[in-house]
Amino acid sequence: MDDGLPPIREVIRAHGIRAKKSLGQNFLNDFNLTRKIARVSGNLEMSDVLEIGPGPGGLTRALLAEGARHVVAIEADRRFLPVLGDVAGRYPGRLTVVHGDARIVDPVPALSLPVKIIANLPYGTGTSLLVDWLLAEPWPPFWSSMTLMFQKEVAERIVAAPGNRKFGRLSVLAQWRCRTRILFEIPREAFTPVPAVSSAVVHLERHSLSASDADPSVDPKILELVTRLAFGQRRKMLRGSLKALTPDIGQVLTQVGISPEDRAESIPVERYCALCNAIRDRADQG
Repeated sequence: MDDGLPPIREVIRAHGIRAKKSLGQNFLNDFNLTRKIARVSGNLEMSDVLEIGPGPGGLTRALLAEGARHVVAIEADRRFLPVLGDVAGRYPGRLTVVHGDARIVDPVPALSLPVKIIANLPYGTGTSLLVDWLLAEPWPPFWSSMTLMFQKEVAERIVAAPGNRKFGRLSVLAQWRCRTRILFEIPREAFTPVPAVSSAVVHLERHSLSASDADPSVDPKILELVTRLAFGQRRKMLRGSLKALTPDIGQVLTQVGISPEDRAESIPVERYCALCNAIRDRADQG
């Protein structure tokens, strides 16, 4: 299906745009691939979509062509605003382009529920944006799901299981609040310029507040601190890497069923939740 606009390669050439390495820009030119990303994100006709870093609009166009009710695209690079303006003209009333830094701009006023976040995130800021979305309070957040493109190595960290060498802080935070899975990989050659590594598309479906999903009693700030300390010194036993939290950390670990000699990558998400609650309770007791 043709959206009536020139191919992305022609758009980039016509506007004389070159990717900026400092902004982590790599343009996905294949309309079939961007349409695939849009389709695997679920039915878009009844959802608004938040897109970060649309660049020349390849994914933006795919989202609109696949029926997204309304797309809010946040773009920090002013060079792309005329290009995205052309896309908005092709889909009247369905695309809002916001010029600004996605780490600062609040998109919520421009969105109507339900909302999906679908984006080819800039390499430099993608992980920090994901962490911010995962630690959002109150929970549940404004978004119901996220379909995000990352470097393959980052995608594998998001979905890694305990015991896997790639299991880390990002794994715990993502799996605490979402069901995660890698949908498919994208070869380096699909991008301009060609990056050094392959990419992968990850889908994160948020948990509800039910006890069978995320533990609603966990303080996100404590979990962020615990995982940062634990995985910041992942070769250490937990009694060593977490000793700054409380003098009797060995006792607290044992209390929640964790051996003080265990290392960070061997502990499942639910044990991290139990540990955070135990630490909080100790602090409350003075």
